[in-house]
Amino acid sequence: MPPADQQWFLRSFVVTVLMCLLSSTFSPVAMADVNWEEDGWLRTALAQERLDNGDEFGCYGMPHLSWNADPGAVALECQAYITQRIDASHWGSNPISTFTPSGLTMSQHTTIAGQGFAVHGDMNGLSSTAWHTAQDAPNDDWDWFNLGRRGGSLEQIIGSKEQVQTAVEEGGLVNLYWVGRMNDATIRHDKDIESYLDTEAQAWMTTWGEAWSYWTVHDCYEIAHSTTQVNNQTIIAFESLLTEQCTAVAPLAWNVPMTWIFDIGLNEVVDVRDSNQSLPSLEGVKKTSEGFQQNGSGYLHVSVVRGHNVSIVVNGTVDYDVIGRSQFWNNYSTAVTIAAHDTTDLFKWSKRFTDESNLVFTWLVQPRDGIGEAPWLPYAAMVIAVSTITGMLYILKREGLGPFAEKQPYLEAPPAAADQQSAFDSK
Repeated sequence: MPPADQQWFLRSFVVTVLMCLLSSTFSPVAMADVNWEEDGWLRTALAQERLDNGDEFGCYGMPHLSWNADPGAVALECQAYITQRIDASHWGSNPISTFTPSGLTMSQHTTIAGQGFAVHGDMNGLSSTAWHTAQDAPNDDWDWFNLGRRGGSLEQIIGSKEQVQTAVEEGGLVNLYWVGRMNDATIRHDKDIESYLDTEAQAWMTTWGEAWSYWTVHDCYEIAHSTTQVNNQTIIAFESLLTEQCTAVAPLAWNVPMTWIFDIGLNEVVDVRDSNQSLPSLEGVKKTSEGFQQNGSGYLHVSVVRGHNVSIVVNGTVDYDVIGRSQFWNNYSTAVTIAAHDTTDLFKWSKRFTDESNLVFTWLVQPRDGIGEAPWLPYAAMVIAVSTITGMLYILKREGLGPFAEKQPYLEAPPAAADQQSAFDSK
């Protein structure tokens, strides 16, 4: 190979190897500084089972980002982490609940809300609060930037049935705290608290996002109702209207069932149905759903999502009145949420509650710490290794070295040199 061609080959080889080595630095994964490992259970049927149970998926944080340094970035990336893997709730796909640490300013909380998270919890030190006591009912959207923690913890030893029961009997929203695992250690939950909430507590078992979405309707709602007499029955057509004007007031809110209170006197309700089927009875039901119940005092409670027209069939001629919406779903005076903080492994955290029909959780998820890796990097490493070895062997071969070098025959002195030597000897 001529010297010029050999130099060109060496330069090309060096440039190729350097580009391969630097490709990992400029890969999308490396540029994004993704140093976490996702919870693969969020993409499986297990997560769907939790949604069917009534659970919610919210945000806890991202390992490589700081709430204090850039809360907007944390909220944006955490939202993407959830939405790319699972719906946030049975009632809405967009996540609206997140943990926030203490020390953030109101401006920073507003930034987080601007990224789609309307509920911030808990105990983060803002002057505006919601549900830190039974009387601390929220008045404005920003009250939900500091959701209180009431009732203590679901954890064994730390929590107590008596503390939870006292909070439930006081009313308002009771928000329990829970961490299911600490490193590799499982944190046991209190069986007495679990049993009390599942069977004894007269409360709406809900999530952060459901509670907030239910509350937002107080700002704007429209209903339509009319009556028709058929034989000896009164049919009340009722619908909580889904209007563009009211949706614009809280565009992030999910369309959860609202409980409307009817005064129908002592008339018997025969059925509550839509065009397809009858709605179920909500007597003793604790988890959010559509249906109805009638108590003995002459009041009927109908829980339906906005836009769902139902017919209420009542015996006799009824002089009824729609009193309004109850404070909590199904006319409960207490709502209970369980916030599972720092959830990094849904399976290990949730498997112990698969048989508990009434417990629902707000899973505040985040990825596990780890080093992200582009799937093509192992192949790039193999190409670099093979290219390096092949190139070096080729260079050695051209230089007459190495195992693949051609054997050079013994060369005698050139004739010209031999003649010169003979001439010198003759002298």
